[in-house]
Amino acid sequence: MKITEKYIRKIDTPVALSTNEVAVYYGDKQAFTGGTIEFPRHRITALIGPSGCGKSTFLRSLNRMNDGVARVEGQIMYHGLDINTAAVNVYELRKHIGMVFQHPNPFYKSIRENITYALKYHGVREQDVLEQKVEESLRAVALWDEVKDSLDKNGRRLSGGQQQRLCIARAIAMEPDILLLDEPTSGLDPISTRKVENTLQELKQRYTIIIVTHNMQQASRSSDYTAFLNWGQIVEFDETAQIFTTPHVQMTEDYVSGNFG
Repeated sequence: MKITEKYIRKIDTPVALSTNEVAVYYGDKQAFTGGTIEFPRHRITALIGPSGCGKSTFLRSLNRMNDGVARVEGQIMYHGLDINTAAVNVYELRKHIGMVFQHPNPFYKSIRENITYALKYHGVREQDVLEQKVEESLRAVALWDEVKDSLDKNGRRLSGGQQQRLCIARAIAMEPDILLLDEPTSGLDPISTRKVENTLQELKQRYTIIIVTHNMQQASRSSDYTAFLNWGQIVEFDETAQIFTTPHVQMTEDYVSGNFG
């Protein structure tokens, strides 16, 4: 279905990543279309919308996680480079645009090794550098004080909220510019959810964060900008306060007010 009424705000602050007419196909089926948006640097942007609207499909396109699964058309511009081209080294790209998934997926390794594994893979060998990175990354997600005396403990033995923060720490250990999160708190209790949200508020000082969430309260309290998606399209994008108080598009108003469907 083609959405005729749209409102996509242009960003007047530095842009970390932009997309131009991104479309995603699973075989012959078009799952997403017309994705044109600018993501502001060092801000949190929430992608909201009903189930099946294309949020995760669009998010996964931003660091080529759809490769081998779907065909992605259009431009995805990062530092003047279209990353949606065959010439791009996908593994190098994901060092700059990291991702954390819906369900915590720590490696079946120690807490320490969860942080150092990718660093070692990319050539970091100095033990003091590795240990410093472990502490820095765990402190950044407010996990250091909880696990500093058990770094050799298997990461999968942590609580769900701790596992998710460990996965975020693992991602930022590579010092990406952009961090993508696909419903990172959907399976967590309210206390763990708030800890993750507080972590994101701290991290946006250094990283650009793009998060898919079904939680309207989370989007309204945690994000600076919000994009509302439906039927595989971006319907509206603006500052979060605007989206949740006086959106320009009636469909957005219906969704955020609970009068949708």
